[in-house]
Amino acid sequence: MGEHSMLSKLLRSERGSLVFLAILFVIGVGMPLANLLLPASSALHPSTYTLGLVGKYMTYALLAISIDLIWGYCGILSLGHTAFFALGGYAMGMYLMRQIGSRGVYGDPVLPDFMVFLSWEKLPWYWHGFDMFWFAALMVLVVPGLLAFVFGWLAFRSRVAGVYFSIMSQALTYALLLAFFRNEMGFGGNNGLTDFKEILGYDLQARSTRIGLFVVSAIALGLGYVLCRWIVTSRFGRIIAAIRDSEGRTRVLSAIGWSTTSSGCLLSPACSPVLPAPCTCRRWASSTRVNSRR
Repeated sequence: MGEHSMLSKLLRSERGSLVFLAILFVIGVGMPLANLLLPASSALHPSTYTLGLVGKYMTYALLAISIDLIWGYCGILSLGHTAFFALGGYAMGMYLMRQIGSRGVYGDPVLPDFMVFLSWEKLPWYWHGFDMFWFAALMVLVVPGLLAFVFGWLAFRSRVAGVYFSIMSQALTYALLLAFFRNEMGFGGNNGLTDFKEILGYDLQARSTRIGLFVVSAIALGLGYVLCRWIVTSRFGRIIAAIRDSEGRTRVLSAIGWSTTSSGCLLSPACSPVLPAPCTCRRWASSTRVNSRR
């Protein structure tokens, strides 16, 4: 599977990588410029809604790259990448909720509206720090990465592989889904985190903010692509390929088999939660605009 992965071949090809990055650069720079400079009546003018939609596609593109890294190259079928993807989005969503402050429905400067509605008396300890952007941005990577490392460490050290690993990763995702849907967890239950206002002091409904989030999404996708290409073309990538092709033989030759696989399991989910951060902001802005039209 790994040798015939289309994206793996593209990552290995210098020419293919340059073509991909060139296309991404044209999209990341050309579409915002066309939105700003061309009149709305022009056929080449992309609307702000279109920018948000393409930005969402780039979000899922980075998720696809991370899945291809662990499945197409490492040969490990993970059915739990949506969990890491969602954790990154929740981390940024918690920051956006803290930025609402007293502008919420209930006017509480500290507690989000859903906590006031559920009669929470104080902010949970795991919400502290998310009023700072740098902390939230750090948690976007740390929380999913730490979960992936612990999960991979326990699974591969116990030599869990194949369909059993897939079932375990799916069970992990379902367990997190059930936990986050409970109001007692403090993550908004079925309704999730809503009514975002601003990010870093910029209004999420503003045209300039949406364009900025679009550019950030393009940059994150490009960096994620370059990181994955470096992994598959480096010596580290060769070790992963050796484990994929013959794990038992690699284990005999070296004691680093399970630890290297765990590292690969960590790097792939670490890529997937990067883009949900701007996507969380952009998705709320887009949905609010659609609802206002209705």
